[in-house]
Amino acid sequence: MNKSTRTENALRNILTGVTGQAVLLLFSFLCRMVFVRCLSEEYLGVSALFTNILSMLSLADLGIGTAIVYELYKPLAERDEDELASLMKVYATAYKIIGTVVAIVGVCLIPFLQFLIAEPPNIKENIYVLYLLFLFNTASSYFFSYKSSILTADQKNYIVLLVNYGITVGQNVLQIVLLLFTQDYLLYLICQIVCTLIFNFTISAIAGKEYSFIKRKNVKKLSKEKVKRMVTNIKALVIVKISGVLVNSSDNIIISAIEGLASTGVTSNYTLLSSTLNTLLTQVFSGMSAGIGNVNAVESKEKKKFMFDVVNLLDFWLFGWCAVAFMILSSDIVRICFGNSYVMELRVVYIMAVNFYTVGMQNVVWLYKSTLGLFNYGKYLTLITGGINIILSIILGLKLGVFGILLATFISRLLTNIWYDPLAVFKYGFQDSFSEYAKKYLFFAAVLFGTFGCCYALSSILPFSYYANSGIKFLICIIIPNVIFYLIFRNTNEFKHLFIMIQNIVKKILNRIRH
Repeated sequence: MNKSTRTENALRNILTGVTGQAVLLLFSFLCRMVFVRCLSEEYLGVSALFTNILSMLSLADLGIGTAIVYELYKPLAERDEDELASLMKVYATAYKIIGTVVAIVGVCLIPFLQFLIAEPPNIKENIYVLYLLFLFNTASSYFFSYKSSILTADQKNYIVLLVNYGITVGQNVLQIVLLLFTQDYLLYLICQIVCTLIFNFTISAIAGKEYSFIKRKNVKKLSKEKVKRMVTNIKALVIVKISGVLVNSSDNIIISAIEGLASTGVTSNYTLLSSTLNTLLTQVFSGMSAGIGNVNAVESKEKKKFMFDVVNLLDFWLFGWCAVAFMILSSDIVRICFGNSYVMELRVVYIMAVNFYTVGMQNVVWLYKSTLGLFNYGKYLTLITGGINIILSIILGLKLGVFGILLATFISRLLTNIWYDPLAVFKYGFQDSFSEYAKKYLFFAAVLFGTFGCCYALSSILPFSYYANSGIKFLICIIIPNVIFYLIFRNTNEFKHLFIMIQNIVKKILNRIRH
């Protein structure tokens, strides 16, 4: 089991996550550029629609994975192999059942696909065959992916990430070659499925070798107290899971039903950019999760709260910076990579950036809710979030199109979990007032708005050619937000502590390079 320090583990996880995700961003965009030149935009729509439908089916998980990972922290810290073997046995059984349920429910949805597509797509493949390939890729993963959880809980997520990045880059290269020489979407999907299976088998083998005790057949039963706590957490996570799917996975389905697969495909290019940025930045916080869980388990209330403020400032800095860059640069990137026909109106781009930022600012809150075990708080409110999103998306989507659907997502979050989740963390996790966080949140929003105004003003007066202007906009987005953030926050205790943390990380990196 892991014998490294929290800092060393977090450093490995963050460096692996950020560096690998940056490489994946490059290859994903190269693959998407080839995709739009070899296949029609309706294929992009098919991919986005089926991905979101199968995200809905991930409801079958019902939060079991999150609840069990939470239970793994303590026995890993105590090196209790018997307890870990028991937990992994439960996890394995649960996920095999889940995979079977996903497959069965997915097949049962086939007759209803026609109602989710506004117009029949102009593609040569049978739409139902494509759907079944997507379904197999999703359902089969449940039979293997549970083993990656013990690596993640033991602060070795960098291993999972390295394997994932290596296989995904190889997959993208193969898919590019297949598209260039065959223009066959079916082969493109089969390549994806094969690579997913290779990843699952590889991680299973690594986890089995690293933690051989999880292969034990005769394991002790979990205590009644632990089972009761797990059931309580799972019940709460069921509601959270349903809400998350209704909010995060419904947009493309509604866009497809109202606007058609072509609009879904056009929107998906921007979604690819925002989701890749979100995944890239989330790696920073994922790399900290096990360490934060350890802090919350052993440190004082004051230390927990101060670390929350430090990580919250980092969260704002990263997501605020990228939100500004997304608003200024995303259409230029789409135009250069995919062509003018894929560029969307500015109001859609701006609401996408707002959704990206507001979700990103919840990262630290969700991290603390999970590591403090606060699964039960706000469970019904999150269900209301999903309900509001569905109703508003249909109403506003019919009136305002794609913009209305995305606006509905923001409104549903604003009315519910944007304010309640941090309230739960402060009230029940820190036993402290929520007002300080609320003031900071509003201050962050004001700073971000002013920063965007400065960048927009500078970008709008550029007199050069299109490509030169895009290059200068890129430099503006790199320099201006970071200068403004530094000038505003440089004297705060949170920034000083964060600066020291970053200095220590840089020193560790340089030492490793030298040795």
